[in-house]
Amino acid sequence: MIKVKLLEHTPHPERVVAMAARLCYSAAGAEELAEKMTDEQVEKLVDKIIQMGHASTMEHVSFTFGIEGVSRVLTHQLVRHRLASYSQQSQRYVAEHDFEYILPPSIAERPEASERFKALMENIQQAYNDLVEAGVPKEDARYVLANATETKIVVTMNARSLMHFFNLRCCNRAQWEIRELAYKMLAEAKAVAPLLFKNAGASCVATGHCPEGAMTCGKFAEMTKMRV
Repeated sequence: MIKVKLLEHTPHPERVVAMAARLCYSAAGAEELAEKMTDEQVEKLVDKIIQMGHASTMEHVSFTFGIEGVSRVLTHQLVRHRLASYSQQSQRYVAEHDFEYILPPSIAERPEASERFKALMENIQQAYNDLVEAGVPKEDARYVLANATETKIVVTMNARSLMHFFNLRCCNRAQWEIRELAYKMLAEAKAVAPLLFKNAGASCVATGHCPEGAMTCGKFAEMTKMRV
């Protein structure tokens, strides 16, 4: 089961974004603007920023997530989001003698497929253990490990990168595991910055437009109902 926890984030993220936006059009300094803006002004400005797509101001706030219970399949996809920082559990230094693995639902729901998958994981585990016991370094023994192997990772993204991540990975056409991760990360981000992430999610939810064209999931009307 995927576990996601927001470990740290920029204090008062929405006020920082609003301050950065207002500074672009004001002679006053950042500190003065931050002190003078009321909560109502912050809310209105953040809403306006999102509507206008003035996304550069969102780069001034960041969010750090602790993620567990995901596969190497997922993290190979995750690190393709380049404007982010990653620290992943090492298979070179951390022994995998009792590695956990992620079982895809499409396999779990088929008894024969599930049995074969689990048997393969047991064989891989035995092969890994045998190699290490034979003196093979962990950094080489890991070559036999499956993409299904469970891993842990710490991820930091700024709000703009997060928005883009949610646009792509909350989409119904995203791979199931990273889609589940995206929704859990979105819930954590919304809890501390509800104004910034009010309409965050798949592109159709965020913008009211589906960019998938002929590849659309066909649930546009259903998905856009999620907009606040």
